[in-house]
Amino acid sequence: MLIPISQFSPYTSIFSFVVGLPTLFAAYYQSWKARKEARAAREAAMYSADCLEFVVDDGTCINLVPLESLSVFPKPGDVVLLPGGGFADDEGATPGAYRIDRIEHIYTRPEKLKRPQEARLTKAVAMVTSLTAVSN
Repeated sequence: MLIPISQFSPYTSIFSFVVGLPTLFAAYYQSWKARKEARAAREAAMYSADCLEFVVDDGTCINLVPLESLSVFPKPGDVVLLPGGGFADDEGATPGAYRIDRIEHIYTRPEKLKRPQEARLTKAVAMVTSLTAVSN
């Protein structure tokens, strides 16, 4: 009373097609969506690319200045007058005089390498202290 496997062969092919094809599409869609979310997260992390970012110790951004617009790069100890109005939240991002405590440079590999071991300045972060808050 055993049914030969050759009788089930057409049905298993149809069943595999009906179940397998949507599974394949779902897996591809999930992988595409994960890659898209990862790319968006990477781009959000570099919202201030090619800029000098002035940040207070609590992490509040005061200003962003494009690197190509700088004629002189500030050094630790310099005093800068910043207009305020940070991009994330304006709490604590007040205009005024700030002393630069330290500057951190972030380098990345350029898209087109011209020389071996080449790096490109992508971002600079200046950690600042408010001089108006110190005087109060």
